[in-house]
Amino acid sequence: MTDDSSTTRDIVMRFHNAFKAHRPRDLDDLIAADCGLENTAPAPDGARFEGPQACLSFWKDIASLATLAFEDEEIWTSGDRGIIRWQLRWCEGDTARVRGFNIMRISAMGGSSRA
Repeated sequence: MTDDSSTTRDIVMRFHNAFKAHRPRDLDDLIAADCGLENTAPAPDGARFEGPQACLSFWKDIASLATLAFEDEEIWTSGDRGIIRWQLRWCEGDTARVRGFNIMRISAMGGSSRA
């Protein structure tokens, strides 16, 4: 855990910007050992990924797709917590998008902080 809100904001922004810029390698030093994520697919309950390698592999696949465009709607941080509300577009048109969010807890790991 980190109590430094500026560190939290920096990590949350670095994470989000890796997707916006299609730079999956920027995620390498951001993922903590206790990382977990829940995906919306497959329906109805989605898949759960646990551990840094599983999460990193999933996120890198998404970040590397130049056909996807992430737009932030809101980025909020406080203490060791961050939330990114985003829209994901895969082509032109109003129906070619979904909205989602990331809820993050930033932890200090060996002198650096990670999501």
